Amino acid sequence: MPPADMAARANDGLQLQHDGAGALLQRDYWAAIDECRVRPAELMSDLRQRFCEFPPADLVAFSRSGECDQPLCLGDELDIEIRMAGACRVRVTSCDTHSVTFSTLRGHPEAGRITFGTYRHETGAVIFHIRSRSRSGDAKFAAGFLTIGEAMQTNTWTDFVRTVASTYGAGVLGEVHADTVEVEPTEADRDETCPTFAAGGAD
Repeated sequence: MPPADMAARANDGLQLQHDGAGALLQRDYWAAIDECRVRPAELMSDLRQRFCEFPPADLVAFSRSGECDQPLCLGDELDIEIRMAGACRVRVTSCDTHSVTFSTLRGHPEAGRITFGTYRHETGAVIFHIRSRSRSGDAKFAAGFLTIGEAMQTNTWTDFVRTVASTYGAGVLGEVHADTVEVEPTEADRDETCPTFAAGGAD
C-alpha cells in the first residue's frame, strides 16, 4: 500500500481529541522495572506481540482484529470490552522501537490517544510508561461514565504496569506512579496520531 494510502487508512474513522467533550486530561502511569531482564526495545517488541495479555481481565478485555502472529503495527485495530461501558475500538496510529500509540475510534467513551513506551532512566533502570491525552467521547460520558471511569482507568493501567514489570523483571521497583492533570492542547496535539511522549534514548 502506498504511504499516502496507508496514512489515510490510519486516520479514517478516528474519534479525535477535538471531537470530544470536557477538559483535556493527561494521565500518566509509570514505574521502574526491578531487575529487568530485557532491553527497552526488546520489551516493546514483545509487548506489541502480546499486548492483549496484559490488561486486567476483570476490568477490560482486548482482542486483536486480523493477523495476530506479528507485533502490532500501523493500522492494526483492537476490540475492547470495558466493564460498564461496553464495546469500542482503537487503532495503532504510531509505533517505533520503543513505543506504540493507539487512537480512539468512533463510539469509544474517550476521544484522544494513548502511548505505551519504554526507555532507560539515567540510573540504568528500565522504565515502562503509559500516557494518555484525551477528552470524554461526548457530553454523556463527561457527565456520567468518567465519574466512575476515572478509578477504573487508574486500576486498569496501574495493573497493566505491574503485570509488565513482573513479566519482564522482578516486579515494580518502588511504586507505580499515577497522575492526572488537566492540560491545554499543544502544537503536538494538532497531530492526533503522534505519540503522547517520546520514548527512546540509550538502549
